[in-house]
Amino acid sequence: MTHSIDRFQWISALLHQANRLSRLTVWLAGAMTLLSALYVAADVVVRKLFGTNLGGSDELSGYAFAISISWALSFVALNRANIRIDALYQLLPVRICAFLDWLSLVGLGIFIAYLTRYAIDVAALSWSNGSTANSTMATPLWIPQFMWVAGLVWLCVVLGLMLLRSSLALVTGDLRTVQALCGMRSTREEAEEEAEAGKRMVHGEAQHGDAR
Repeated sequence: MTHSIDRFQWISALLHQANRLSRLTVWLAGAMTLLSALYVAADVVVRKLFGTNLGGSDELSGYAFAISISWALSFVALNRANIRIDALYQLLPVRICAFLDWLSLVGLGIFIAYLTRYAIDVAALSWSNGSTANSTMATPLWIPQFMWVAGLVWLCVVLGLMLLRSSLALVTGDLRTVQALCGMRSTREEAEEEAEAGKRMVHGEAQHGDAR
């Protein structure tokens, strides 16, 4: 029994590290989206003032959008920020809800695994054929595609860890852990998170006022 508990803690530790890395990647993804938006804005201003353009804003922003989404999905999964319809969910017994939570994670994992497999095929084909974008930049397509695929691969790793831990929890009857890993976020959890965000905002404003 002790060995099983230690093994579960090992998986939980991996999930904790995955959450830390995913938090970093979601910040990087947000920065990439912000930079692409600034580049598009600069392109519009230059075109308006000087009658020329920086070039490639639509193409690069498309790459940035796809890459940032793929790298942000792991954070979404770990924090249960995906949208789910709970019209009947709230009326069901706890054990059935736990099983449905686990089943939804299985379904998501299967879908993402197939998506990643075909995404790898697309990127590999672009690499082998030396495919380039049909634009003036002629970007080698394998570069943004492999960056996009890398985010999907990381999502598969995260979902695999979540599925392993939730499966062990379901088998051992640890329904609280199943809910914490793949269940729907409760209204209380969302309220507590908003309250915590409000505290950080007030604390930051107070520090800014003291500095002034």
